[in-house]
Amino acid sequence: MPTDSPATPPGPLPAPPPVRRWRPGVGWICAIYLLLGALWILLGDALIQAIASDPAAIFRLHTTKDLLYVVATALLLYLLLRPFVARATAARATQEQSEAAYRELFESSPSPMLAYDLQTLRILEANRAALAFFGWEREQLLGRTLLDLWPAQQAARMHDLVDAIRRDRAPRRLPGEELVDSQGRLRRVETQGNCIRYKGRLVRLVIVTDRSSEQEAQQRRDLAMARLEEAQVIARLGSWELDPASGLGRYSDQAYLILGRQPPSPPQAHRLQDLLVAADSVTQARIEALIDDIGRGHHLQIDVLLPLATPDLQLRTVHLRGGPVVQEDGSAIYRGTLQDVTEHEESRRLLHEREDQFRELVRVLPDGVLILYDERVIYANSACAAQFDHPVEALLGEPLRQLVAASDLDAVRGHLRQPPPDTVTARMHRADGSLFQAGLTLGEVRYSGRDCRLLVVRDLTEPERMRDALAAGNAELQAMARRLFSLQEDERRAISRDLHDDIGQAITAMKLSAHAAMEEDDDARRNEDLAEIGHLADATVGKLRNLSMLLRPPQLDALGLEAALRWQANMLFRASPVRLQVDIATLPQRPGKEAEQACFRIAQESLTNVLRHACAGEVRIGLDDEDGRGLRLQVSDDGDGFDPDGPRGLGLIIMRERAQAAGGSLNLHTAPGAGTRIELYLPYAALREHNPKEP
Repeated sequence: MPTDSPATPPGPLPAPPPVRRWRPGVGWICAIYLLLGALWILLGDALIQAIASDPAAIFRLHTTKDLLYVVATALLLYLLLRPFVARATAARATQEQSEAAYRELFESSPSPMLAYDLQTLRILEANRAALAFFGWEREQLLGRTLLDLWPAQQAARMHDLVDAIRRDRAPRRLPGEELVDSQGRLRRVETQGNCIRYKGRLVRLVIVTDRSSEQEAQQRRDLAMARLEEAQVIARLGSWELDPASGLGRYSDQAYLILGRQPPSPPQAHRLQDLLVAADSVTQARIEALIDDIGRGHHLQIDVLLPLATPDLQLRTVHLRGGPVVQEDGSAIYRGTLQDVTEHEESRRLLHEREDQFRELVRVLPDGVLILYDERVIYANSACAAQFDHPVEALLGEPLRQLVAASDLDAVRGHLRQPPPDTVTARMHRADGSLFQAGLTLGEVRYSGRDCRLLVVRDLTEPERMRDALAAGNAELQAMARRLFSLQEDERRAISRDLHDDIGQAITAMKLSAHAAMEEDDDARRNEDLAEIGHLADATVGKLRNLSMLLRPPQLDALGLEAALRWQANMLFRASPVRLQVDIATLPQRPGKEAEQACFRIAQESLTNVLRHACAGEVRIGLDDEDGRGLRLQVSDDGDGFDPDGPRGLGLIIMRERAQAAGGSLNLHTAPGAGTRIELYLPYAALREHNPKEP
């Protein structure tokens, strides 16, 4: 902590400059006084002896002469010393003011300052900041020694440092020291010291700068960096940087490990195409085209999945992302990330396979399958349509009371409210009004984001066939339910991975830019790194916003149905040559949330189908009120149309399911070459059957 100035031996304090100027004047006054006194005595005695011989007269003359001399010299001393006294008084006042000013500067300094005796190490002075920093009262701190402020385990080092200062009293700066406050806590500080004269002796003035917060911030930064590195390892995420001019790049250790290579030591630059070994010729062509475009100076935003082969012949799928970053000299470099998504892609492939298997299972299942929400059908398979002698589309939206005989309806409802699985026998209505005996196997399922009831309908008209197939049917039902639940969990897991991958890569890119900014000394380049962090943060927010819009359109909550439909239509057709006519009237009341969302999604699907498949020149969307009870949406186009009795796409089925789940209906009018018109009716409030267990 302490430090000292040049090696000058202590001695008497030099007089202030004004006093040194007075000393010649005082000497002359004393010399003149002695000269005049001697002349007065000698000449006065000689004159008295010359003019008087009587002793009494001589005595009187001597007395008169001495009185005159005293009066004259007193007057002369007054006249001569008056300006010197005035100057001395003024100098003293100036000195006191200067001392008071320096004292105020010392006391008001925000930095802790203290002075200690260089020989005894006793603390002589301390300002208010030092008292607050060390936590002592002034009376407690003054008189203590440096040993009280220095950690006991470093006492030997302190004595060595003090001895060095005593030998060489030059100013010193110690950037990293530890001092002890009144509570015994160690404080990381930086000290600067110099030797000064104080009250006639040589002391050391020390200025203390607290670096504890900086040390804590550095420790937190190091911890955060370690956690980010750990997150990269967990997410199997690496970073890279490529110079388009030379084709050479630098890569993080995790990037080398993802590509099945050992990180070089010391770090080296490599060509990207030397590290990316394609698993097939198509991928190799993509990599070569990508490197070629980068080398030509094309500012590309890279976001590709690449099947690669590692040196040990393992196949991996790598997600390569990146983009150009313009440097201060105007040149561009590419920075990005690469992530091992082999497991993610394999899970996605298995999910698609299981979905296809589930659809095929339900399609070929000999029993009817119904999914009910709020006692309305939102899904039915072909076997169920054959049992009820209805087309599948006609079953969608049908209430349970239209399918079950009135005498058995209460029993079926009672079993629906029981914990699954449960089985009940009931009579069901066919399209021609006839009844058939059916065995209903009940269960719970999650469909379209809602908790629904699953009914497996088995026709009991042929009891012998049903008895023989009962065991197999129950086993199939259990397997189907388990597979359905498994698919739902796999889908949730896939969405979770997508969120993790996007957000993880964006955070890593922000971390790299933040790391570069912290190590950058150039303010302009640091600002560029910070701007890139802002761009990455905006992109991440955009991804989250897009995901949120997929789950729930925010325009409905913020703008209402009418404004949301106008916004969606204009957004879809803003870059399309298809003419758009919007005829959306203001509804007398706001529909319920379920009806509002169903209308928005159906309009969105209809307009998207026009853009993708209709080859239309004009499309019209209209919305109006239907007798104050509901809303009617129409979407029509003059495109190619299609055969309404031909194969149906999944989109139309989902649209019907949405309409019927909200208590409405959807009608389709089309023919080859005659365009397409979709009419949707939805009540403002969805119709619900009374359920005593509902709140």
